[in-house]
Amino acid sequence: MTAASSTVLSRRAALARRLAGGASSTWFPYLLVAPLALILWGYVVQPMLATFVESVSEDGVSNYTKFLSSSGVARTSLITSLVISAASVVLCGVVGVAMAFLLKRFSFAGRRLIEAFILVPAALPPLIGAISFQLLYSEIGILPRGLQRLFGTDSPVLAFDGIAGVLVVHTFTMYPFFYLAASAALAGLDPSVEEAAYNLGAGRVRVWRTVLLPMLTPALVSASLLVFMTSLASYTAPLLFGVDQTMTMQIYINRTNGDLPMASTYASALGLVSIAFLLLMRWYEGRRSYMSQSKGVSARRREISNPIGRWLAPVASVLATLVLLAPVATIALVAFSEDGSWTTEIIPSAYTVDNFVTILSEPKAFQPILNSLQMSLLATAGCVAVGVLIAYAVRRLRFFGRSLLDIGVMIAWALPGTVVAINLISAFSTGNTFSLGQALIGTFWILPLAYFVRFLPLVFRASSASLALIDPSLEEAARSLGASWWRAFLSITVRLMLPGVIVGALLAFVHGVGEFVASVLIYTSSTVPISVAINNRMYSFEIGTAAAYGMLQVLLIFVVMWFSGRLENGGRAASRRAEQWTN
Repeated sequence: MTAASSTVLSRRAALARRLAGGASSTWFPYLLVAPLALILWGYVVQPMLATFVESVSEDGVSNYTKFLSSSGVARTSLITSLVISAASVVLCGVVGVAMAFLLKRFSFAGRRLIEAFILVPAALPPLIGAISFQLLYSEIGILPRGLQRLFGTDSPVLAFDGIAGVLVVHTFTMYPFFYLAASAALAGLDPSVEEAAYNLGAGRVRVWRTVLLPMLTPALVSASLLVFMTSLASYTAPLLFGVDQTMTMQIYINRTNGDLPMASTYASALGLVSIAFLLLMRWYEGRRSYMSQSKGVSARRREISNPIGRWLAPVASVLATLVLLAPVATIALVAFSEDGSWTTEIIPSAYTVDNFVTILSEPKAFQPILNSLQMSLLATAGCVAVGVLIAYAVRRLRFFGRSLLDIGVMIAWALPGTVVAINLISAFSTGNTFSLGQALIGTFWILPLAYFVRFLPLVFRASSASLALIDPSLEEAARSLGASWWRAFLSITVRLMLPGVIVGALLAFVHGVGEFVASVLIYTSSTVPISVAINNRMYSFEIGTAAAYGMLQVLLIFVVMWFSGRLENGGRAASRRAEQWTN
């Protein structure tokens, strides 16, 4: 770092301290933070405590002893969930790191084609993603039936079911965690380090083991924790592939059977494990990691020299693209099939546009769409109002307990959707202070509240990242000219943060529209969201209509992804212009 850059950073740090002091008395940060902390307590922490109280309300700690016994569904479910999560980490790591190394280090025909679609599976809503893989790879799937017809066998070929099916879904939808982390790490590596190792006589395996792997370790560990936590929270894949003995499935089963204390026990145990991994991830990200003395020069992609490799590369690229697009293509195909027309055929035999006409024209069929849009908009508005202020408090203000506020937000992200639902059921089945004395369970408001709790961290993180790029001197200048803190905050800081805030809001909105895991536990007949309508249609064998709902979700997500990309690019350009102006 140059002396000039150090001076700039020191100046910004000093300005940030002045800004923190200023809104400028010592009590101001606490005045701003108090209602935010109260919101997190009332809707994140207090429901967790209510769930624990519910779990011990009838038989004391007897429910928890089941987790310590040598047999029983509870212990088996915990072990199964942990095994599935660990296996998902391994499989996602192999696929994600291999794809990152292949696309970032080699140049071959078809590389850009794969890069254009490599993140498509991760963009699917959880329920639609699991359904698409079920329609593709399970015993009723297109591929196993096609291979059965091709080879003339008595049963489907290469059909995935049970835990194998769950792992297929997890691998194809979660490998982007490893791909993105490994790609960023590889882009920051100094190629001269590898060249020096090769010049000293090291082989490829030794260079990978002693040079590349240590430098990738921080990224791989972070990705591993993310995949592990996401797999542990998975509900839709076990549901569709018939794996009942997982923690999330047992929460759902006990809740639907009316055994709320046992469901609360599972939720408390799963929540504790999830929070432990969240704290582990934060600890690892905060510790000293491997660093290279990079000169800022990225490694050049190498041409494939092997003649056979050059010939196979475009073929493999086309096949990989087909695999990546197959889930979306399957949903699109089935969306135009007539309900009840697809039985034993490889693909549907009759097609129609009536599925889309029905869900867009019939009031009863359109109501789930309207419900999801309304509830997601309400939740997103709350996420923006609270998330932006928390991001500002954590980034710009100095007060006791700042790290606790940060952790409080991220606990909501760490908790699986099933746990969030059980927490809200335990806390708001009766009226309390945070529900204004009204019982929220069975009302319209419980679903927007669940979406708010689940997706507040998305807006918080996007706002925090955007705020990190804004020079505090801009707000300080406005305040030095007589503007109040609120005016400077709204007219300067919020306007510059706006692209990042909008990106976070769009992500929260689209996640709310596709949310299923918490919704299925707390919806009512009048508040059915799109995801629950899809699930209900699937169980009614109205597969075409279910896929039509899903296709609308997918189109919405792709539009949001495109718009978010444009906003992020515009936000970076605006930050650069502001930086040039201040300098």
